[in-house]
Amino acid sequence: MLPKENRLKAKKDFEKVFKKGKGIKEGPLFLKVLRNGLGISRFGFIVSQKISKKAVLRNKIKRRLRELIKKRIKKLKKGTDCAFVALPGLEKKEFKDTEKILEKLLEKAKLTE
Repeated sequence: MLPKENRLKAKKDFEKVFKKGKGIKEGPLFLKVLRNGLGISRFGFIVSQKISKKAVLRNKIKRRLRELIKKRIKKLKKGTDCAFVALPGLEKKEFKDTEKILEKLLEKAKLTE
């Protein structure tokens, strides 16, 4: 699980990221990024019912994305809020495929150091 300080949880924080953030898309994954002025980066994950009506599957996708971010958190730039939005098609991807998509997305967003 992600450390508490690295989680984007409040509704107002998500709203701010979606209103003012820059959007980047890579395959079935969409990312909104916004500088937060804090010394840490925070991450949020959104998987809607468009992906699946089953909460089990939606939660599985969130767990995968959280784990991939947790592995890379030390290599990512500090001071950003990131909201990952899963799009239909991501539920069919294997873990390795999801990892490759996330890597490309982070590179496009220039979040890797």
